Amino acid sequence: MSQNAKGPGGPRGPRHGGPGGKPKNAGKTMKRLLSYLSAYKLRLILVFCFVVLNTASSLGGSYMLRPIINTYIFPPDGSPGSVTGLLGALALMAAVYLIGVASTYLQTRMMIGIAQNAMERIRNDLFTHLQKLPIRYYDTHTHGDLMSRFTNDIDRMDECVSNNVVQLFSGVITVSGTLILMISLSPWLTLVTVLMVPVILQVVNFIGRRSRKLFVAQQEVLGTVNGYIEEIVTGQKVVKVFCHEDSVERVFGGHNRELRDKQIRAMFAGGVMGPLMNGMGQITYALVATVGGVLCVLQHFDIGGLTVFLNYSRQFSRPINEISQQMTTIFSALAGAERVFAVIDEAPETDRDDPSLGELSQVRGRVVLDHVTFGYEPDKTILKDICLTAEPGQKIAFVGSTGAGKTTITNLLTRFYDIQSGSISIDGTDIRAVHKDSLRSHIAMVLQDTHLFTGTIMENIRYGRLDATDEEVISAAKTASAHSFIQRLPNGYQTVLEGDGANLSQGQRQLLNIARAAISHAPILILDEATSSVDTRTEKHIEHGMDRLMKNRTTFVIAHRLSTVKNADCIIVLEHGETIERGTHEELLALGGRYYSLYTGKLELD
Repeated sequence: MSQNAKGPGGPRGPRHGGPGGKPKNAGKTMKRLLSYLSAYKLRLILVFCFVVLNTASSLGGSYMLRPIINTYIFPPDGSPGSVTGLLGALALMAAVYLIGVASTYLQTRMMIGIAQNAMERIRNDLFTHLQKLPIRYYDTHTHGDLMSRFTNDIDRMDECVSNNVVQLFSGVITVSGTLILMISLSPWLTLVTVLMVPVILQVVNFIGRRSRKLFVAQQEVLGTVNGYIEEIVTGQKVVKVFCHEDSVERVFGGHNRELRDKQIRAMFAGGVMGPLMNGMGQITYALVATVGGVLCVLQHFDIGGLTVFLNYSRQFSRPINEISQQMTTIFSALAGAERVFAVIDEAPETDRDDPSLGELSQVRGRVVLDHVTFGYEPDKTILKDICLTAEPGQKIAFVGSTGAGKTTITNLLTRFYDIQSGSISIDGTDIRAVHKDSLRSHIAMVLQDTHLFTGTIMENIRYGRLDATDEEVISAAKTASAHSFIQRLPNGYQTVLEGDGANLSQGQRQLLNIARAAISHAPILILDEATSSVDTRTEKHIEHGMDRLMKNRTTFVIAHRLSTVKNADCIIVLEHGETIERGTHEELLALGGRYYSLYTGKLELD
């Protein structure tokens, strides 16, 4: 397969593919994440109503301890308590708490549904946007890292939305309500409690900044690990045939150790928050108890009031503790959300809404490349001043060494990449002046790398034209000489393919790809090493089928086997991105140049 030196479609990008560094704007990322909940406003209002009801029942139930203690257990006037009254008051307090339990159940159930719907929308947006991204994006990002956006990153976002959104709101309501009740009970004890808050917040802020950086680093390394695993699993045959098992194990071990180290540091930074907050909560509790005891002795502060206040002092610091303990989830979710939104924010390839672009119609197939110059990188030119004209129905072949620019030409014809200078036109229309969807609907491709989707053979062939009938699918299979082997399969055309057609031979998979192109009505055909995976006998067997496939279509052929291009109307020999020879098979042999040397075996294609 001919391609540029950097790999198919251009240079490879960073292995991890992540945004790098700490979140640029954590607040903006959180706001955008929460925007996906806006479609469920009514249910969110109900959830927050249940949160308020749960908080009110918790605070109200705690406050009921004051009259219970002062009236039925230790009356201030020294009179005996009342068991009957105590039981009645406890039953009422239990009822209040049960209301809180029911509210918690309802809010949790509803919030889980909201979160799952929001995650479904995010996954849809991410997947839909991936379909609109240019080929360049896929050429510069590993598939494993892109997959991690759908799995690890969205899972962390899901956990955050399902739990932390409600906890943050509940924390604010609890702190506000508790503060009001504490002031009503004892302003002095409230002052003691509030003075500890800045200390707690400083600890949270210090550890939080550290955690954020560590969790972003963890997510990036996780993307690297996923990308490497995907790459090695896909290329396992190559690894084994070259005996590189030990080598890839060492590389993976390095990535795995880096992930372990990053996770240990991130998890420690997030996990240490809880014990620190609990310790500071105990200190606050001890201070309040000491001052409260002094007030009971000197200012006759009632025992019931002190008991309730001590309970509130714990409730006042508990939301801060809970939020601090959730820092692991919050920062991990923000890091994941930023990676997901970074993909969604990538500039799409689609130009459907551009009113200045037109549509191709009744294409005959006259293709002209006029002084085309292109490079995947600005400072590295791949094609230099390429000129050619393909008349309707002609077969144009490209030959040359690897990296000469053969596949690059097909990438430009389909506008997977846009040229830097010159023009490419179809029937006199510059392809940059038409919608890409319209352009590509008139081009069929058969690539060296086969790809079959999970589904039946019938469905895979029909992928070339979704409205094709079963009879047309069978006719296309016959054209590609695939019909006979399909009939020998247990379920014929209804045989289900999985794992990219792993139950078929490489040649059979390629025949299905050829059939997929045959069913297309596209007047322009690109065959990029289409028979490279087919043995010589099979190649001869399908030669007539390929001729039928190319009949009345303008065809561009890239092939290392020069025997497959002998009948081309024009053969173009490329070297270092330049045309060095062109002509028919006989003309080039008579010329005795580069093509002659390649065809006679005096010079091999590298």
